[in-house]
Amino acid sequence: MGTRLSVTSCDLNGFEGLHEAVQGSHVDVMQLGRGTLRGRLSHVGIDDFSLSVGSFNVGVRTQRTSSDTKLIVGMLLSAEDRVSHFAFDMRPADVLVIPPSVEHDGIFHGASSYAALRFDLADVANIFAGDARLSDPATWCEKNRYRADPAVATVTTARLPQIVSRLAQHQDTLTEASADFWKRAIVDCVTATIFQSLPPDETGTLPSALRLVHDVEDYLAAAEARPVHVSELCAAFQVSRRRLHRAFHDAFGIGPVTFLRHKRLCAIYSALKDLSPGETTVTEVALRHGFVELGRFSRYYRTLFGEYPSQTLGQRGRRARFAN
Repeated sequence: MGTRLSVTSCDLNGFEGLHEAVQGSHVDVMQLGRGTLRGRLSHVGIDDFSLSVGSFNVGVRTQRTSSDTKLIVGMLLSAEDRVSHFAFDMRPADVLVIPPSVEHDGIFHGASSYAALRFDLADVANIFAGDARLSDPATWCEKNRYRADPAVATVTTARLPQIVSRLAQHQDTLTEASADFWKRAIVDCVTATIFQSLPPDETGTLPSALRLVHDVEDYLAAAEARPVHVSELCAAFQVSRRRLHRAFHDAFGIGPVTFLRHKRLCAIYSALKDLSPGETTVTEVALRHGFVELGRFSRYYRTLFGEYPSQTLGQRGRRARFAN
């Protein structure tokens, strides 16, 4: 059975709703602030992997018991007052690692929002393949806090809720192949702070830039229209992101993220030309190819092709009718 994606959301009306703050993991909650707790809780499920995004308006204390055998990687998205986990004070976009079978104690002194990934420790070898440190399960067996760079914080804290909202609106139109892309995009967003904190990667041998780039292009050709995330390339070729970036910059003068974006834009262009407005929407096609911020996607598209995606949609069919 292929990878499938599902999104569920509910409003919170009382602190007890936060018992399911992380999908699949029971959390004990005690309310600290006065008033009725209100909030919102969303879960994205992709096979055994899950992302939970929640928000609430009063202070609470949360505790996870040691019976949970899954790894949790959490990010604080926003906070109006102090937040602490274990002995770590947290700021927005800071990332917290809660190893399997480790008790967790968090205190939110006011309204806050968060995101949390939950998956098997054995999965890190695949998710972070190409990075020797992060693909080692031993790295994740110790509780830790990674402090966010302000530049990273601005992007990641806004992007995750946007991804969840867009996937919820269009989950029924997504293909199995695009579900894996969005799983990697979600992990990438939450762990950007961790990657930013890693020391420079100077070990090992780097294949020639041109050979590596050619291998990547062959891989993309085999994937056809399926969106490919940069972390998938790192896993497939067992190279770190820094090494992949160096290779693409040496070969093209651009990084692999920009290169992949152009490939996806070209795939969207071809798809839109062959489809009619009655068959699909620009939003659905863009989401299937890994674009969630539609305003930015439209700008990328027009810059590359000189027209808006809505102008391309059904273009081949219109030309055929005019020719007749």
